[in-house]
Amino acid sequence: MVLKKKKEIQVDAFVLECQELETLRSFADAEDQNLASLLLHCLQLSDGIHQIYSMKQIMTLLKKMDRNSACSPMIKCCLDIIGVMYFSLGAKNPLKKVLASSLNGLPEQLTTEAVCSFVRCLKEELKTTDLCLYRKVMDNLASCMENFSIGMITFLQFLQKSVLEIQEENSGNSIVETRLMHDLLMAIKVSMMLLQKVQENFQGSLWKKPGSLVWQSMCGLLKTFTNFLMNEGLLPTVQTTSGLAVILFTKTMFDPVEKLPCLVSDLLLRSVKCASVPEWFVSSCDCLCTEELSDSVLLFLCHGALAMLEWKNGSMGENGEKLLLDIALVLLSLASRLKESNMAVSLSRILAIWTNSALDVLESSSQNLKSSLNGNSNTTGKLLEYVYTHWEHPLDAVRHQAKLIFKNILRIHQATLKGSVVKSDPFFSMLTESLLSLEWHVKGKYASLGCLVESVGVENILTVDRTIPAQILDVMGDQSLAPYASDLLETMFINHKSHLISAFQKNIWINHWHDTWVSPLLLILCEGNPDQTTYVIDYYLPKLLKCSPDSLSYMIKILQASADANIGSCNTRGALGALMACLRTARAHGHLQFREIMRDGLLSIGCVKQGLVHQHNQVRIDALGLLCETHRSTEILTMEEMQLIQFFITYNLNSQSPAVRQQICSLLKKLFCRIQESSQVLYKLEQSKTKQELIKESAKWGHFATLQQYKDFMSSICDKLFEALFPGSSHPTRFSSLTILGSIAEIFSAAEAVFQLAQEIDPTRVQMLIQCFASTFEEVKVLAFELLMKLHDSLQHDSENLHLLFQAALDLSISTKPYDCVTASYLLNFLIHHKGLLNICLKNQQVAHTFQIDEDMSASTVEKNTLAVIKYLLSNLEREIFQAEKSLLQAAASFPMYGRVHCITGTLQQLPLNNLTLVTEWRQMVTKLILMSYRLSSVVSPIVQSSSPEGLIPMDNDSESAGRLQMILHEIQPRDTNDYFTQAKILKEHHRVDFAKLTDDEPVENVCTEIRGKEGQTCDVTAQMVLVCCWRSMKEISLLLGMLCKLLPLQTVSESSDGLITVEQVKGIGDYFKHHLLQSRHRGAFELAYTGFVMLTEILSRCTNESLHTLPQQWLYNVLEEIKSCDPSSKLCATRRSAGIPFYIQALLASEPKKSKTNLLKMTMNELISLAVPVNESPNIIPQVHALNILRALFRDTRFGENIIPYIADGIQAAILGFTSPVWAVRNSSTLLFSTLITRIFGVKRGKDENSKKNRMTGREFFSRFPTLYPFLLQQLEVVARTMGSETGELKLHPSLFLLLLILGKLYPSPMDGTYSALSMAPFVPFIMRCGHSPVYRSREMAGRALVPFVMINQIPHTVQSLLAGLPECTNPCIRQNSVHGMLLQVFHLLGSYLESKHRVNSDLQQGLVDIITGIKAKVWLAKRQNPCLVTRAAYLDVLVVLSDYLGKSRRKGIELFGFWEEISKVISASELMTGIHYFSALPGFTQYLHSITKLVISVLSVAADPDFSNSSSPVAEQMMNSSSTIVHLLQSDFHEVRLPMLEAVLLWWKQVNSKQATKEKMGPLSLLSDLEVTLLRMAMKEKHPECFCKVLEILHCMDLRKVLPRTEDSIKMNPKEFLNWAMNIISASDSIKIRSVALKLASKLVTHLVQNCQEVRRFWIQLVTSCCGDEEQTAIRLAAAEVLINITPLFLTNQKLILGLSSTLAMWKCVVLLLQSEELIVRDTAADVIRVAQSQMKQCSGGFAFRVVNASMALDLAFGILCELLQQWNQTSAGVLVLLEWLLGEDEQKKDLETTTLMEDDNLFNKGEVNFWAETLTNVRQLSKHLFLLIPATRLNLPDQVEFLRLARRASDQTKLVTQLLKELPPTPEFSKTVEFTRLAIQNERIATCLKILTLVEFSLGLGRDIFV
Repeated sequence: MVLKKKKEIQVDAFVLECQELETLRSFADAEDQNLASLLLHCLQLSDGIHQIYSMKQIMTLLKKMDRNSACSPMIKCCLDIIGVMYFSLGAKNPLKKVLASSLNGLPEQLTTEAVCSFVRCLKEELKTTDLCLYRKVMDNLASCMENFSIGMITFLQFLQKSVLEIQEENSGNSIVETRLMHDLLMAIKVSMMLLQKVQENFQGSLWKKPGSLVWQSMCGLLKTFTNFLMNEGLLPTVQTTSGLAVILFTKTMFDPVEKLPCLVSDLLLRSVKCASVPEWFVSSCDCLCTEELSDSVLLFLCHGALAMLEWKNGSMGENGEKLLLDIALVLLSLASRLKESNMAVSLSRILAIWTNSALDVLESSSQNLKSSLNGNSNTTGKLLEYVYTHWEHPLDAVRHQAKLIFKNILRIHQATLKGSVVKSDPFFSMLTESLLSLEWHVKGKYASLGCLVESVGVENILTVDRTIPAQILDVMGDQSLAPYASDLLETMFINHKSHLISAFQKNIWINHWHDTWVSPLLLILCEGNPDQTTYVIDYYLPKLLKCSPDSLSYMIKILQASADANIGSCNTRGALGALMACLRTARAHGHLQFREIMRDGLLSIGCVKQGLVHQHNQVRIDALGLLCETHRSTEILTMEEMQLIQFFITYNLNSQSPAVRQQICSLLKKLFCRIQESSQVLYKLEQSKTKQELIKESAKWGHFATLQQYKDFMSSICDKLFEALFPGSSHPTRFSSLTILGSIAEIFSAAEAVFQLAQEIDPTRVQMLIQCFASTFEEVKVLAFELLMKLHDSLQHDSENLHLLFQAALDLSISTKPYDCVTASYLLNFLIHHKGLLNICLKNQQVAHTFQIDEDMSASTVEKNTLAVIKYLLSNLEREIFQAEKSLLQAAASFPMYGRVHCITGTLQQLPLNNLTLVTEWRQMVTKLILMSYRLSSVVSPIVQSSSPEGLIPMDNDSESAGRLQMILHEIQPRDTNDYFTQAKILKEHHRVDFAKLTDDEPVENVCTEIRGKEGQTCDVTAQMVLVCCWRSMKEISLLLGMLCKLLPLQTVSESSDGLITVEQVKGIGDYFKHHLLQSRHRGAFELAYTGFVMLTEILSRCTNESLHTLPQQWLYNVLEEIKSCDPSSKLCATRRSAGIPFYIQALLASEPKKSKTNLLKMTMNELISLAVPVNESPNIIPQVHALNILRALFRDTRFGENIIPYIADGIQAAILGFTSPVWAVRNSSTLLFSTLITRIFGVKRGKDENSKKNRMTGREFFSRFPTLYPFLLQQLEVVARTMGSETGELKLHPSLFLLLLILGKLYPSPMDGTYSALSMAPFVPFIMRCGHSPVYRSREMAGRALVPFVMINQIPHTVQSLLAGLPECTNPCIRQNSVHGMLLQVFHLLGSYLESKHRVNSDLQQGLVDIITGIKAKVWLAKRQNPCLVTRAAYLDVLVVLSDYLGKSRRKGIELFGFWEEISKVISASELMTGIHYFSALPGFTQYLHSITKLVISVLSVAADPDFSNSSSPVAEQMMNSSSTIVHLLQSDFHEVRLPMLEAVLLWWKQVNSKQATKEKMGPLSLLSDLEVTLLRMAMKEKHPECFCKVLEILHCMDLRKVLPRTEDSIKMNPKEFLNWAMNIISASDSIKIRSVALKLASKLVTHLVQNCQEVRRFWIQLVTSCCGDEEQTAIRLAAAEVLINITPLFLTNQKLILGLSSTLAMWKCVVLLLQSEELIVRDTAADVIRVAQSQMKQCSGGFAFRVVNASMALDLAFGILCELLQQWNQTSAGVLVLLEWLLGEDEQKKDLETTTLMEDDNLFNKGEVNFWAETLTNVRQLSKHLFLLIPATRLNLPDQVEFLRLARRASDQTKLVTQLLKELPPTPEFSKTVEFTRLAIQNERIATCLKILTLVEFSLGLGRDIFV
C-alpha cells in the first residue's frame, strides 16, 4: 500500500572497435534505412537502454528478411558483429538477454548463417589464454547451449584446460580465491551441460572409443572432477557439484548400464574390486576405489547418485532397488557424524531427495522393496528417528527438510499398502497416538501433525480428542509457536471443511464446522490474554476468513449480541474488542468496506470511538486498523473516518509502549498513503472527463469537495501534532508526533500532492522542532532533525538566530553531562545546511587563516560549512587537549573533550565523503583528525588502562602536579598481566600512608577534589567525572577512527586524486585499536573501541590492497601466539574476563567472509580448545584462562551462527574439566563458559519456572546433536558417582557434580525416545541414582531432577518401586540419612513426572498406583517419629502430598485407596503438629518438616471437603471430616511455618467461594471456612510475623463484614469503630508496603460498611487515602488506593448526596486525577476504572452512549467532564469552580518553587530531567480548562464567592510578574542551556494565562465590571 519509487535501471552501452565499425559503415546506405545503418546507429549510442530499444528494431527487421537477402555480405557482416556483441557483453547485461531471445526466433534461412557467425566468434573466444577471461568464455558457452542448441567437441578440451589452470591458481587473497572457486563451479556446470548435449547430438558409440579425442577429454575431466570431490579445501558447493559430475560422467561412459548401480553401491559401501571395473574408471577415479572416503565425499556421491541416475519406471531393476537402500543406509549413518551446519543442511536436503526417489521407484517396484520401505521397516524407523532428532534443529533449512522427509515417509508407507484402509492402518494409528502424546511446546509436532492430517484426514485426529483445536489455540500465546500452530490449524480446518462438504449438506456442515473452529476462536478473542489474542488475530483469523468468508457474518452476529455487556478491560478484549479485530481483519483482506460496516449497522460510531480509546492497547490498535487498513489503497476516505482519526490522535499520542507507538505510526502512514493515492485517482478522473461529463457540475464538485476535505483534514492533523510538542510533553508524545509528521512530509513530498506540509510551517513551529533537540532521548532528536531536513527548503533563519544556536551548540559540546554533546551534534548538523554559518565560523581567526572561501566556489554549501565547523571544533579541541595535558582534573570539570570529538564525528557522517570537491583541504583535515585522536588518547588512556580505573583520580592540581602525576601513573600500571598469579604486588614503602601520623586536624584525602570550573565557580571533581571524561573520550576516538576507515575513500598511491586516507594511516589506526583493545581495563572503553575496530576489519576484509587485506589474519596469529607464549612481560589483561582480548578476536573473526570455509574461525577454535583443555598440567594457567574467556565470547556472538555449533561439545568438556582446576581463575572462567553454553544449547530462559520444558531438550535430541558428549558425560558421571556414599563415612565432594547434574537436568523424556535410538539413556541411571547419595543437599535435589529424563515413562512405576524397596527398615542398625533423602527425592520427582505426564498408558496407571501405594505404606515409618531425621521425614511427607493431591484431583476411588487415606490420617494424628512440638527451630530440617506436614494436612483437608468424598460411607471419610477444628489448631500454632501455609490455603478457599464458579464447587471450601471469624480476629491482634499478619488482613478483607463485625466485641473487645481505627493505625504505622496496601483496602471496606449503616466517616481515613495517592508512594500503595477509589465511587464520588462534603469529595476526585497521571501503567488503568463505574451510573441517570473502559488520557478528560456535571447536580458550581481553578493554577507551593528556582547546574551527572515522566501538566491544564469554559457560561455563579475569585486573580497576577521576570533572567537559548528551568517556567506561564482567561469569563458570568480581576 506504501508508494514505491521505481528503481532506475542502468545498462552499460556496448562499444565496438574502430576496424569493425569501418567495415559496418561501408555497408550503410545514405538514407540510414538498411540493416547496417540501423546497426551502426545502435552501436554509436552511449546509453545501454537506448541500445536495447534499437536492437529490438533491428531484430524485427532481420526476421523480415527473405531467403535471398540472407546470403548477402551485409547480412553476414551484421550477424558477425551481433556475434561479437553477444560474446563481449557480460552475462547479466540485459542487452545480451534481448539478443538471445531475439536470435532464437530467427527465420530458418538466417539461422544457419547466425550459427556460423557465432561458431567463428566462439572459436576465437576459446583461444584465450588469460585466466581472468575464462569465466566470461564459460558463461558464453553456457548461454550458447541454452539458447542456440550448439554442441562442439573442442569445448571439452578448453574446459579441461581451464579447470586445471583455475585450480592451480593460488593468490592468497580470500576475495580472489572466492572468485576462482565460483569460476571453477561454473566450469563444472558447463561441463555437465556439455556432456548432456554430447549425448543428444552424437548418436551411436563411436565417440566412446578409448582413442577418440572426446573420450580422452572426458576421462581427463572425470579424473579432475574426482580430485575436486576429494579435495576438502574447496568450497562445499564445488565439491557437491563435482559429485554430480562424477556420477554423470560415469553414467554416460559406463557400459553395460545394468551394472552401473552395483558400481555406485560398491563405491558407497567401500567394497570396490578394481579387477571387476573398467580400466578407464580405475585410472580416472583411482582415489575413489582405493582410498578411505571422507564423510563429505560419501554425502556428495549419494547426492550425485540420487540426482543423476534414472529412478523412475524401475529402469535400473533390482540393482537399482538395492542401491536405493544402500544410499539410505549410508546417509543415515552420516547423520550422526556430520555436524557442521552446511553439511547438516546438505544431508537433510539429500535425504529429502532420497524420499522422492523412493516414491519414484515404488511406482513399479518389487514386493521386497515395498516390505523394506513400509512404516514398520528398519529403514523407515531410522528415517523417523532422524526426523524426531532434527525437527527442532536450530537451522530453518534442516527443520523444513525434516518436515518434507516426514511427509514423504507417510506417502511411501501409503504406496506400500495393498489396498488396505489407510485410516485403520496400525502404523498411522501409532504415529497419531505418539504425536498427540507429545507436549505442545515441541515445534516439530505441528508440522508432523499437519502432514498426518493430509494423509489420514482430520476426523481421525479429532476422534482421538475433540479439544485439539482449543489446545492448539491455547499455545498461541507464545510467539515462537504461533506460526506453527496457525499452519496446523489451517491444514486441519481446510481438511475438515472438505470432509464435511462431502458428507453433509451446507446448513448442517457449516454449523458443525463453526462449533469446531470458530467458537473456540471467539472465546479466546473475548477472554484470552493479550499476547494470545494478538497472535491468534495475526496468524489464525485471516486464514480462517480466507477459508470460509461466510463465517464472518456468524462471528459478527455472535459478538454483536454481547458487545455492549462484555466491553473488555485492560487485560481482555471483550466482545467489543473481538468484534473490532474481526472487522479489521475482514476489511484489510477485502471481505468488507467501511461504508458497508456503517450502512449495515455492524458497528456504531460510538462503538468505534469506544474502541479507539479502549483500555486494552490492542483494541485501540484494531479500531485504528479498521479505519486505516483497506484492501484497496485508492479507496476514498469518508468524513466519518476523518473525524474518528482526529478523535484517536487526541487521546493516543502518549503511549508508553514502543510497540503500540510503532503500530500507530505505521497504520497512520498507510492512511496517508491511501489519501495520496486516492487523491491522485480523483485528479485523474477530473482530467479524463469528457465534455458531457463536465456538464455534470455535481460530480465535479463532489471530487473537488473531497480533495478540499483531504486538505482540511491533513491540516487539522498537523495542527494537533504540532500542538503536542508543547513544553513538558512526554517522550512518547513527542516521538509519536514527530514520527507521524515525518511520514506526512515523506508521503506528500511531490509538488503535485494534495497536501504540502511546508505550507503549515511557520517560525514558531520551526522553533518547536529545534527545541526537540534538547530532549534527553536521542530518537526524538533524530526524528526532529530528519523532519527539519525534509522541510529545509522552506526554512529561513536570520544571522542572529544562527549565531545564538551555533554558540549554544559549542557550549553544549563541552558540557559535563554526556547527553548534551549529542544535542550539540544535532544542532551543528542542522546549522551546516544554512549558508550564513560559514561567515560565523570565519570569525574565528584560526579557521579564517586556514580556510579560503573563494579558493573553490564549486564546493557545496554543506561541504564548506562542514569543513569550517570541523576546523572550528578542532582548533578548540587542540587547545583543550593542551590544557588537559597539564591538568586532567581541570578538563574533566570544565571541558570534557569527548563532546568535541562526538560533534566532529556527527558532522562527518552527514557528508558524502566519496564525492568531495575540496579534496586537498580534506586530506589535511583527515591527517589532523588522526593525529588529534592519538594525542587525546595519550592523555586519557592511562586512566582506562589502569588496574582500577573506576576509582582513580590523578591529583594533579597542586604545585608539584607534574611529578605527582608521574608517581601516580607509575603506581597504577596494570597489575593483572601475565605475571598476575605468579608474583605478588606490594606497594613501595615511600608510597604508603602513615596513618599513625594522621590527626583529627589532618583529614584523609577524599575520593573527590575541589577545583575551579567554568566561570570560576568551585566544583567537586569526583572519580566518576574523571572516568566518564576518559572512557567517553576513548569511545569517541574509536568511533571517529572507525568511521574514517569505513567511509573515506582509500588513497592507495600518493598521486591518487580521490583518496582521502592513506594505507599507512589505516595501518596506524589498526595498531592503535590493537593497542587499546589489548590493554584497556575499563569495559566502556574497550567495548566502544571494539565497535570502531569492527568498522576497520570489515573494510580490510573487502579491501583489494594485499598489505591491508592480510592484516586481520596476521593480527590474529600474533595475538594467539602471545596468548600461548605465557610471557610475563606481556601486557595482556589476565583479569576482568580478559578485558578487551575476546572483543579483539571477535572482531577479527567476524570480518572473515561469510561464504568462505571460515578457516580462521576453525583454526582459532581448535587453538583455543587445545589451550582450554591442556593435555599436561602447566604451571602457568594464564593461557587457559584467556582461552576460556575468549571461547565464552565467541559462543555468545550470534554472528558466527551455526559455524560454531560443532565446537559446543568441546566447549562443554573444557568447562566441566576446567571446573576441577585448583586455581580459582580457571574455575571462574569455566563457570562463565558453561553458563554461556547452556544458553546457547537450550536457548535464552524467558520464564521463572525451573521445570519448564521450553528451555530443555529431549535426551535423544541432545545426544544426537552432540554425540561426543555421550561417552564424556557418562565417564565423568561414573567418576563422580564413585565418590558418593563412602562406606567409611568420609565426606568427598567432586567439583564436577554440580555441572553434570545441571546439564543432565535440562533433558526431558519423550514418547519418541528409545524406539530406534542407538544412544541408550539406561547407562546413566545407576550413576545418577548414586549421585543422589551426595552429602550436599543441593546435589541430591539436582540428582532427583536429572533422573527423570533417563527413565522411560512406562518404567517409572517399576523404578519407583525399586527405590522404595531400597529404603531401609526401621530395624536397620545403621541408616545413612543422606542416601535415604536422595532416594526419596528421586521418588518424589519421578512420581510427579509420572502423574503429570500425558504419555502414560491409562490402563496401567491404576495397577501402577496400587503397587506404588503398597510400597509407600511399607516404608511409612520414615514419615513418623520412629525416623529421627526431620529432613527425610519431610521428604517422605512430600511424596505423600504428591499422591494425595493427585488422588484428590482425579477423584479416584477404591478399597485399596481407603487404606492409603487411613495411613495418612495416622501419620497426621501422630505427628508433632497435632500432639505438640518439642523441637527447637534450629534443629536441621525442622522448618522443612513443619512446612511438609502442613502441606499434607492442607491436601487431606481439600480432599475431605470434596462432596463426593465426604458423602462416601467409609470410616476414613468420617475420621477426616473434622476439618474446622484442625484448621483452627494449625492457625493457633506457635510456628509461622505452620500458620503461613495454612493462611494461604484459607485465603485461596475464600477466593474460590467469592468467585463465579459453580455452587457445587463452592460447597467444598465453604464447609472448611465455617466459624473462623473469631480465630482470625484474635490472630490479627496477636500476629507478629509480617507475612502471616498480611495474610490475616487479606482474609478479613475477603470475608463478609456482616459476619465479622458482630464478633469483634466478644473476641477482641473492640466495637466496629475501634476496629476501624486499629486498621487505619496499621496504615500509618507499618513499614511493610504490602501490609499497608491490604490494611488500606480493609479500612476502606469498613468505612463503606459503616456509612451504609448510618455511621459517619472518619476524616483520618480521608487523609490516609489522599496521602496514599501521592507520587512519592510505592506503586503497590497507589494501586491499592486506586482499587479503594473504585469501590467507593458509587457511595462517595458520584452520589447525589455529598456524604463527605464538597471539599473532601473534591479531594477524592483529585486523587483520581493524580492516579490517572501516574508513571505506572497498571495504576493508571486501575484508576480509569473509577470512570467506568461513574459512567455506568451516569448512563443509568441520563441514558445514551457512555464511554466506560477507556485509557488514562481519555479517562482524565472524562473525569473533568463528570466532575463539572456533578457540580451542577450538587448545586455547588461556584465553590467547585474555585477549587478547580486552584487545581489549574497549581498548589500554593508552586509560587515558593518559582521564587527559589536557581539557575545552577544539576550535580547529578546523568540526570535526565522531568521529561521522563508520563504525566503532562499542560495536557491536564488544557483538558480541565476546556470543561471550565463549557461549565461557566452554562451555570449561574454566586456573587458571595466574589472575594475568593478576587483573591485568586491577584495570586495569578503576582505569579505572572514573577514568571516574566524569571524568564528574562534566563541566558540566551535557555531551551538548551537551562532546559529544566525553561520548561518549568513555560508550563507555569501557560497555566497562569489559562487561569486568567477563565477568570475573565467568570467576570462576565457574575455580571461584574470589566477588568475587575486584573
